[in-house]
Formats: sequence, C-alpha cells, structure tokens
Amino acid sequence: MRGLFSTVVVLLVALMIVTTEAGKNKREKGKGAKVGASDCVEWRYGSCVPNNGDCGVGVREGTCIDQMRKLKCKVPCNWMKEFGADCKYKFGSWGECDTATASKNRSGTLKKALYNAECQPTIKVTKPCPAKTKTKAKGKKGRGKEN
Repeated sequence: MRGLFSTVVVLLVALMIVTTEAGKNKREKGKGAKVGASDCVEWRYGSCVPNNGDCGVGVREGTCIDQMRKLKCKVPCNWMKEFGADCKYKFGSWGECDTATASKNRSGTLKKALYNAECQPTIKVTKPCPAKTKTKAKGKKGRGKEN
C-alpha cells in the first residue's frame, strides 16, 4: 500500500513539473514572436476608413519603414463624424438658444489626438433648440382615493 501511495505521489509531482514547463515554453514563445515582429518605433497611421458608407466599423492602415499593419477602428455615426473619433475634445456647457437660428452651440478644446491625427485646436458644434417645455400641473401626489 505504501509503495502504491509513493508511486502516485511521484507521478503527480512529475505531472506538475511537465505542465509547468509546458506553460513556460508557451509564454516564452508568445513573447519572442511579439518582440521580434516589430522593432519599429515611429508608426504612422492613416485615417479610419469605414467598410460601408461614411460611418461605422472600418480599418486603419499603419506603416513604419517597410512594415504595414491594419487595425480595426470605428467612425462615429453621429455629430462627431465631422471631426472623427481620433480627436478628443473637452466641451463647455451649451449656450443659450439663439432665436434667429433656432440652435444653440458650444465649443470644445483639443484634449488628445490619437494615431497622429491632424485635429483642429478648437471646434464649435451646434444643435437645434428644444421645443417649448411643457409645465407640469402642480397637484397633490398620492395614490388611491382621497378622503
């Protein structure tokens, strides 16, 4: 019985050593491939080109010396489409409604330019003024019948 127990223990230890070594080799192989794949430091990326239409999921190409890579990207399908998703801005609060144009605006200053994008230092965006606000009738809040 002791012989069987010691054999099982030895086999378990051997199995643990083999699996640990296999895991180390797999991690080292992945690291070596990533380090050797790109020694380039100065990657230059183009703008995001949507797969269909003028917004949505697309591809951005990057080049460095004689290497090329493609990255997935997304062009927003809302008002941010005008300056793209690569230019990040910090916006102030919305201004008052201009009755002549029936719109209000706010400006934003450049916070970050991603992928070497050429961004405007400040931008101004507009949106239509909301329709007249409805006032709620003031009444007693409660449920059920009043006594």
